[in-house]
Amino acid sequence: MLVSDAEWAEIHRKVMAAGLLPGRSVRERLLALPSIDALIEVAKANGRTGMLDESMLDELLSFVPNTPVVARTIAPIAEPEPKPAPRIHDLEHYNLADFPMEAKDVDAEITVHFDITGKSVTEGKKEDIQSFFNDRLKQVKRLILDRNLPNHPIAINEAIRNKNQYSGRGNDFTIIGLVKESNSTKKGHLRFWLEDSTGEVACMLMQRDEDEPSQKIVHAGLMNDDVIGVTGTFNTSGDMIFADDIHFPSLSKHDKRTAGEDRAISAAFISDLHLGSKTFLAPQWEKMIQWFHKDPLAKTIRYLVISGDGVDGVGIYPGQDKHLDITDLFNQYSRLGEMLQELPDWVEVLLLPGNHDAVRPAEPQPAIDPELQTDYNNTLFVGNPCDFSLNGVRVLSYHGVSIMDFVSSLRTVTFETPEAAMRAMIDRRHLAPSWGGKTPLSPEPEDRLVIQEIPDIFVTGHVHGHHIENYKGVNLVHSSTWQDQTDYQRMLGFQPKPCILTVVNLHTHATAAIPFV
Repeated sequence: MLVSDAEWAEIHRKVMAAGLLPGRSVRERLLALPSIDALIEVAKANGRTGMLDESMLDELLSFVPNTPVVARTIAPIAEPEPKPAPRIHDLEHYNLADFPMEAKDVDAEITVHFDITGKSVTEGKKEDIQSFFNDRLKQVKRLILDRNLPNHPIAINEAIRNKNQYSGRGNDFTIIGLVKESNSTKKGHLRFWLEDSTGEVACMLMQRDEDEPSQKIVHAGLMNDDVIGVTGTFNTSGDMIFADDIHFPSLSKHDKRTAGEDRAISAAFISDLHLGSKTFLAPQWEKMIQWFHKDPLAKTIRYLVISGDGVDGVGIYPGQDKHLDITDLFNQYSRLGEMLQELPDWVEVLLLPGNHDAVRPAEPQPAIDPELQTDYNNTLFVGNPCDFSLNGVRVLSYHGVSIMDFVSSLRTVTFETPEAAMRAMIDRRHLAPSWGGKTPLSPEPEDRLVIQEIPDIFVTGHVHGHHIENYKGVNLVHSSTWQDQTDYQRMLGFQPKPCILTVVNLHTHATAAIPFV
């Protein structure tokens, strides 16, 4: 025991015996006194008991004769740094120095790498669907093979044919296929079937106490039609594979491309305006337009990306007409065009469709029909999803209907956390894996929802949240809506995060979130 600890124990005992409870704040001052006895006598003479805090100690010491008052130790006085006021939804503050260049000083450079518009060739036949899934398996298998797998993958029929050879500890093998009928057993294990062009086989990933990556998959689950690799061995009866590991496509860390220092301009992202709905937030839109013309950060923005549902549409769901402020579809698009023309002339707009727009519901979706584009001067119409580059920075924009399938399939994803679905898309290298779910898919000969090239910025919308994060080197942006809470959301108890503009600088990759509520 230290000397000061022994001294303090004796002082503490005497003070407690006098009916006083010494607080931690007075310990050092009591230790510094020549004697504690005079202090206790004064306390008894004045009938003082209870908590001995700084105030009472000062008072008692003033009565102790010939005893100097031991001052409390005070840290050196420093000029307090002002803290910025908290922002709505706990949005982080940004530094304007991270957005160094005005947009008007840089030419727009937009390169579209993929857009289904004018390229859809499917007839919806059985052969198209087979080609669609065979192409997905081929593409994602190639990405999985980029990993350092424990052994070379074999076909499922080969594994079944040689199941005796692949049974028992140390006889593991690897197969790659599409997931079907994934579910959890009563004991918490993950059971699923895996199929490729040669056959299918049952698999089981056991729940264990160990902290290993496979246990995260047991907890989260798998999506139907995920393309994965499985390493394991057959059970003794040869009718099931006990999986030791699950292999998704590899992405350890992405090195973001950047616009040059002489092109250090910004892109902004919003989604789900739902113009035409009675719940469209028009005053907040006007507030943003004024901000675009006056704010220093706004002057760095060269591009505005709207990731779907620019209008509320007509006939999207039963009884929608009762919720519409503009009941004519052409008038909705015409008004949206007028609103976008209120932006400064240095801002280029990229507009994707969503499930409320006048395009086919099956994804990938083509751009909005040219007949509806007549009132737009500064807007580039693209499909959904769209893979494009802005001044050399790769952007993948997807409206995000499949987020609903991720919510219903994975226990780690909720409507309040759409960013969890976005992470799962990046990990799977696929935007919408599940056929026959909530996301209608167009069976093109090539599955163009595979994320072939990792983007520098990945942006979605649809579920009316807001989020920004860096995930494995990719800037994830879940774009905010411009629609107030709907009756349906109120029934679900879901509170949207509306009217937040996300800004990303293409050179520094710094981000800013600007609320207009």
